[in-house]
Amino acid sequence: IQELLRVMRTIDDRIVHELNTTIPTASFVGKIDAGQTCKELYQSLMDAHTSRERIIKNCIAQTSSVVKALREEREKAQDDVALLKQLRKEQTKV
Repeated sequence: IQELLRVMRTIDDRIVHELNTTIPTASFVGKIDAGQTCKELYQSLMDAHTSRERIIKNCIAQTSSVVKALREEREKAQDDVALLKQLRKEQTKV
């Protein structure tokens, strides 16, 4: 999950770079459709953010289900220190 988030942040950085390099200077204003370029960049950014949000929510849901299962196990075996450590680790992720 962390790797996917890193890749998505890189995508954002590339979009910002693209925006900085495609906005026409005064001498190129007539040669480039800045409005269309901005629309395309905006759509790319929104797609990346939507994807990132979906991945984050999926990660939270998965980790929450693991925490729930570990809590149930913990209730059955309250003396299990390793189980408690694992539960705390998963809770920290959430």
